[in-house]
Amino acid sequence: MNPAEVVVIGGGFGGLEAARTLGGADVRVTLLDRHNYHLFQPLLYQVATASLSPGDVASPIRWILRRQKNVRVLLADARAIDTKHRRVVLADGGNGARPAPSVPYDYLVVAAGAAHAYFGHPEWADRAPGLKTLDDALEMRRRVLLAFEAAERELDPARQRRFLTFVIVGGGPTGVELAGALAEIARQSLRQDFRSIRPESARILVLEGGPSLLSHFPARLQQAARRSLERLGVEILTGSVVTGIDADGVTWRAAGARAGPDGPDEGHRIEAHTVLWAAGVAASPLAASLGAPLDRVGRVYAEPTLQVPGHPEVFVAGDICALSQDGAPLPGVAQVALQQGAHAARNILRAVAGEALTPFRYRDYGSMAVIGRGSAIAHVGPVETSGLLAWLFWLFLHIFWLIGFRNRIAVLSEWAWSYLTLQRRVRLITGGRLPPEQVD
Repeated sequence: MNPAEVVVIGGGFGGLEAARTLGGADVRVTLLDRHNYHLFQPLLYQVATASLSPGDVASPIRWILRRQKNVRVLLADARAIDTKHRRVVLADGGNGARPAPSVPYDYLVVAAGAAHAYFGHPEWADRAPGLKTLDDALEMRRRVLLAFEAAERELDPARQRRFLTFVIVGGGPTGVELAGALAEIARQSLRQDFRSIRPESARILVLEGGPSLLSHFPARLQQAARRSLERLGVEILTGSVVTGIDADGVTWRAAGARAGPDGPDEGHRIEAHTVLWAAGVAASPLAASLGAPLDRVGRVYAEPTLQVPGHPEVFVAGDICALSQDGAPLPGVAQVALQQGAHAARNILRAVAGEALTPFRYRDYGSMAVIGRGSAIAHVGPVETSGLLAWLFWLFLHIFWLIGFRNRIAVLSEWAWSYLTLQRRVRLITGGRLPPEQVD
């Protein structure tokens, strides 16, 4: 009897952990991903803010799985899942490549992750890039550094001020970490680099639609994070719902107020050249092809065993999986994806062996967010801490979870350099010519 064919879609935390767990088992595994690397997303914002290079937070998937002889890796874009014929439909590779139009499976793990969601306004994407991929991070870095360069050339004070205004939409961990890093770039790293402008005068704002930053953290840590950002000069506008983003800035209104001239709040305007998106996310569109019930952001309502209702051979993990535990939905964080990927793989092995499948149970190891140099918040079990101790804990854990000895050493050395000198060495502007508004 031939070994079961297991296909894993996605080389992120969930998919990679599933493939690792299946390594050496009596199954044949095919991992599909549109990129050839695994990305350590918790540090992606540091690429966007010129602290780390792309190679510091990414490792080739083939290299990571090189010792799993029953696992093959295909660079491919999964476009749909044909559950009737049990196959994953692939996109054409282009450039003369002729990949198989589909990959058959006996069991499937869908860990395709999430994409940006702009709350029904896809036209905002061009003006406010999000942060999910290396390309996103490099585009953010490019826009931020180009804004300072454009301000240096600008003679009109109003336009110069617009170039030096940065708006971050979203007050979750990504938004908070971006804001803290941007403030440090402006007030420390670039302070002596320009002659016509004062980078430390840059205005950095965080717009959050909810009543507080970091809503999943305890109230005491929320306030600690807010104080840390305000010490860095970041302006925080909670209860502020974005209603428009264009080439010249952002329009917002107070949460709960009606927009429009007849409403109690006609809206507020922030003139800003650079807008960064750290708000909504949506599950991969692959979820819709499964024909299963979806939640409001497109995630699959999974069985406790992580199986897709009506398709017991299909499992979901990570950002594409909607699952609640103890009455609360599981968060879209790396630890959830890691544990779900491993559990889905173990349940597949149980199914192959004819054994009963077990329900998934998430073990919460805590939550952390870094605000800036020597400042973070951490919530681990009953322990709530902030400041330098939380930052050191955050640093240790992120070094520990990074894949590859080289990456650990590189990141540690960059952080040590940045901490001692207040400098960020990866301030390279890439990506082509200057945009029209920055050319005389």
